[in-house]
Amino acid sequence: MRAFYTVFTILIITGFYSCKKENKVKIAQSNTPLISYVNPFIGTGGHGHTYPGASMPFGMMQLSPDTRLDGWDGCSGYHYSDNYIYGFSHTHLSGTGVSDYGDILLMPTNEMNFNNGANGNKGYRAHFSHNNEKASPGYYKVHLDSTNIDVALTVTQRAGIHKYTFPSNEKQIIILDLAHRDQVLDHQIQVISNKEINGYRHSKAWAEKQLLFYHIKFSKTIKNKQPSEDGKKMAFEFDNTTNEPIFVSIGISAVDKQGALKNLEEEIGSKTFDQVKDNAQDTWEKQLRKIVIETSNEDYKTNFYTSLYHTMLAPNLYQDIDGRYRGMDLEIHQNSNFDYYSVFSLWDTYRATHPLYTIIEQDRTNDFINTFLAKYDEGGIMPIWDLAGNYTHCMIGYHSVPVIADAYLKGITDYDSEKAFEAMKHSATRDKLGLQSYKKLGYIPVEEESESVSKTLEYAYDDWTIAQMAKAMNKSKDVAEFTKRAQNYKNVFDPSTKFMRGRYRNTWFAPFDPYEVNFNYTEANSWQYSFYVPQDINGFINLLGGKKELDKQLDTLFSANSNTSGSHQVDITGLIGQYAHGNEPSHHMAYLYNYVNKPYKTQERVHQILTELYTNSPDGISGNEDCGQMSAWYVFSSLGFYPVTPGSNDYIIGTPLFDKSTIHLENGKNFTIVANNLSSENKYIASAQLNDEQHSFSYVKHEDIMKGGSLIFEMTNIPSEWATNNRHIPSTEIKEHIITTPPFIATGDIAFKEKTTIALQSIDSNATIHYSLNNSVFKKYNQPIEISSPTILKTYASLNEIKSAVISTEFFKIDANLSIELKNEYANRYNGGGPNALINGIKGTTDYRSGSWQGFHNKDLIATIDLGKSKEVSKVSIGFLEDQRSWIFYPKKIQIWISEDGQTWKLVSKNEIEKEPISNTVASIQVVERKFTKQQARYVKIQANNVGTLPKWHIGSNYDGKAWVFADEIIIE
Repeated sequence: MRAFYTVFTILIITGFYSCKKENKVKIAQSNTPLISYVNPFIGTGGHGHTYPGASMPFGMMQLSPDTRLDGWDGCSGYHYSDNYIYGFSHTHLSGTGVSDYGDILLMPTNEMNFNNGANGNKGYRAHFSHNNEKASPGYYKVHLDSTNIDVALTVTQRAGIHKYTFPSNEKQIIILDLAHRDQVLDHQIQVISNKEINGYRHSKAWAEKQLLFYHIKFSKTIKNKQPSEDGKKMAFEFDNTTNEPIFVSIGISAVDKQGALKNLEEEIGSKTFDQVKDNAQDTWEKQLRKIVIETSNEDYKTNFYTSLYHTMLAPNLYQDIDGRYRGMDLEIHQNSNFDYYSVFSLWDTYRATHPLYTIIEQDRTNDFINTFLAKYDEGGIMPIWDLAGNYTHCMIGYHSVPVIADAYLKGITDYDSEKAFEAMKHSATRDKLGLQSYKKLGYIPVEEESESVSKTLEYAYDDWTIAQMAKAMNKSKDVAEFTKRAQNYKNVFDPSTKFMRGRYRNTWFAPFDPYEVNFNYTEANSWQYSFYVPQDINGFINLLGGKKELDKQLDTLFSANSNTSGSHQVDITGLIGQYAHGNEPSHHMAYLYNYVNKPYKTQERVHQILTELYTNSPDGISGNEDCGQMSAWYVFSSLGFYPVTPGSNDYIIGTPLFDKSTIHLENGKNFTIVANNLSSENKYIASAQLNDEQHSFSYVKHEDIMKGGSLIFEMTNIPSEWATNNRHIPSTEIKEHIITTPPFIATGDIAFKEKTTIALQSIDSNATIHYSLNNSVFKKYNQPIEISSPTILKTYASLNEIKSAVISTEFFKIDANLSIELKNEYANRYNGGGPNALINGIKGTTDYRSGSWQGFHNKDLIATIDLGKSKEVSKVSIGFLEDQRSWIFYPKKIQIWISEDGQTWKLVSKNEIEKEPISNTVASIQVVERKFTKQQARYVKIQANNVGTLPKWHIGSNYDGKAWVFADEIIIE
């Protein structure tokens, strides 16, 4: 009966779509259930961080096995390399880089033992084999080897059912564990009857305060129950003499226990396990049939439908069936006008996932935007990365903004657009996260804010989308303001290296290595952020020196050495040269060849990424899935196009992977992509037709897709001249409200001894530069400036009567007699300004990434200061930073010696910490000051001993992590 029902459903759906053909091109067909091509285990290995369990499209519940309790590769709670299951919890994150959730764990077992077994002692965890494990959309099952119990799981939007089949009718026990994974703030387990329990778990992890309530119904009678000592766990033994499967139905809610009960009753009620499963799988089948593909390559089908499936696992519904939900103020709100969601990984998903939704999930896109506006009302700002009613303070940009602008410009407007625009401007006009400097100077200085280059670049793109929406709404003042801000990317472009670089005290952060992963970039190095100007690609080309330069730079990117230097960044994966497909800043780069009249190079690289970096295997995703972004790239690119610039309404054509694809649109129309003569060799486009007319453009517009019709490619095995004419290539270009960029200090030492010579430069070669010394009248800059005393330099540029921001820089003079020698090397990315950083007069802040600290990793700081001549010395001080979250600890021992000749040393101060460091989450600065009787000395030596291996209580100890020592200013009196 089930098989007939599924096939019957498919025939109805395909027949319905067939009746709606817009032209003579036949739509893509599939007579096989599309859910059969979804492999939920893709991404559960490697660093994909996905889970294999049961969920509904964008559902509140993610009912899945938990095999891992902590660690970066345990973010989803499951990793394919594991051998034990600890239980089955009801909330999970798909592909994130930080862990949370794992709420309300249930585990069937045959013994009342509250130890989960993680310590190696006997416990309720159970061994399992992937040979006895199966997953498909909305359904999961596994055999537990240790206890011979079979488990099956299925879900509705807000509820789920467990099916436990025990090997005998004796010792049928279920453990309820509320302590699983996260820190428990409060909890309750309340037994209502011999078949029902309810309660709540309030927990803390990535979300600082997550409130979750549950209501559970058992199909069999509880005959015995036993709580753990701390009350966070309870074991239930059941009376089941006939040894029938035990069904456990559960509803969850972020509102209250009554909400959990209502969700359970309304969505499951008296339905059987199979009925719930059938409904879940039918729902997924309908969802997946929004795009139907035809290809003979079964792995390609699996990769595609698994990717499409992954794009529909988040954001997650966060509202009860009665319309109540818990907002960003953690208060209860009532709403019946739209569905309210949580888990917006916007730094990732604004790039392709949300643009995909503007094609296949327009109704939900309206709900997402209405959710943003509700969160704006509740929490005071639109979300950046929100989770369970909490701001996570994670990632950069204000990427709710481009999601709204992209939707609005595509005609998706079922929300208060004026309020949306107000909220967008609000996000862009705060003073946090570097925005104060960004608004004033046009860029974020290294010393003001970490990840300054990435933030400057992404803010500039976000601002461009505000300008585009303002233009559509006839808001000319806002168009001018935000178009100017959209050009701020120019302020971090270094013309000498042609890379995006950090500006440290208006010089370029140095020494510069584009391969170095450091605090100037977000999860990347300069290679991986220097192509991020989607809003003004033509302007970027001009900065580089023309199309040939961008073409050359892209070739070098893809052929460069794949090693990085500096910090070890786990997110930088899927490398082709320095292109890192496993992390989002690289995702648009392969498509940039189209902008320099070389679409065949885009076709080569896109085909390579599609076929090499996505595979039908547990480690088949080259990086964190990131709530759909990695998969959305695949969905778009395999169809043949990609949204390089959301907000432009253009999709840049790459190369199709399938013979035929049909997008079934919510407006009832179909858009079909056909690739004739396609093969692994025939990856190049020879020609194209859009709705029976020649299409010579290497892009397609959103409105062309939404009107329905067909895009037909003729494929060939050699590069062609298709779409190489200037008239046919895509472009994004800012032509109005052009800014003048502020000058930078090309040469000159911020801290100097005798004197320094300052040379100023602007990326605008025709601009006039002006300067002022110590608040004097501004003069026109004609030649380098020499200074020999502490000085404040102010400078600006003007071009076509447009003046740049004024940049002020303080220069420090170092005592000419002082010199310093370091026995151990500091890390370049934490160089503090160079060899003289510890004696240059510049002090660091509590942000270790401010550029003023000198950092030593797993090494002692051993510094010898030469005073130039013998002097009376009575006091030595040095500043240290502690930020344990970043593995930076105060030294465990500090010793100070003095010497007249540099050979014979006298110990004048010793401070040894015998106890292990105490956990502290607050960053702080400690100035170690040592006074002693006046003595003659020419040399002072300081040794600060590194903690070395991190304490056992520190999360880094799981990775055999080593500590840092961060120091700044040494002062000798």
